[in-house]
Amino acid sequence: MSFSQDEVERYARHLVLREIGGPGQQKLKAARVLLVGAGGLGAPAALYLAAAGVGALGLADPDTVSLSNLQRQVLYQTGDIGRSKVEVAAERLIAVNAHVAIETHPLWLTAENAGDLVSRYDLVLDGTDDFATRFAVSDACLAHGKTLVSGALGRWTGQVGVFQGRPCYRCLVPDVPPDAETCARVGVVGALAGVIGSMMALEAVKLITSAGDPLIGRLLIYDALAGETRTVRIGADPACGCRTAGENA
Repeated sequence: MSFSQDEVERYARHLVLREIGGPGQQKLKAARVLLVGAGGLGAPAALYLAAAGVGALGLADPDTVSLSNLQRQVLYQTGDIGRSKVEVAAERLIAVNAHVAIETHPLWLTAENAGDLVSRYDLVLDGTDDFATRFAVSDACLAHGKTLVSGALGRWTGQVGVFQGRPCYRCLVPDVPPDAETCARVGVVGALAGVIGSMMALEAVKLITSAGDPLIGRLLIYDALAGETRTVRIGADPACGCRTAGENA
């Protein structure tokens, strides 16, 4: 797989990077990545993956842009209010890097349709704020042997984990927490979405290029108020059984 002169200059800082180089950039160019959720986490993740030269980037989100999104969802502008997020995102990402194929999927992922979509991609990033979607995506990734990069945030705290087989996301979160907090209910500082979304993109680049030590089976937790991070191991839950797509959440 060869690079055009434009690509050689565009990816120059990757090409001289020992852990990526030409072979790693070729892997990025060949990769197909699905990003579930084009919101606070999906926006920065999509920008960095497009800039990195991922070959195909799928965007799954049925929402339209609202005024309250603009505090943290950096792909969108005031004039985009009311427009489809994936359509606006596709325009912006192509403007960043026309070498990337942007594939839009304006739909919710459910237990019924997640498997079909997930099976078309090599790697999946989930930045949604909905546990039903998270479970459906996790089950589909497990069923189709896809690695999942999962990000979440609320208030001043964010987390990133990578799930590859066992343990799965359900081992970490077996059911919807009774006191589940969404950003809409408890709030979130906007810049935190940029930090965690960028971390998700970074994990994706590491996984695709085989660079470093991805967070497989680990959860990185970032406390923005304290300016501290910690990483914890995720154990496989014997009671989970790592259920596959189509089973009840």
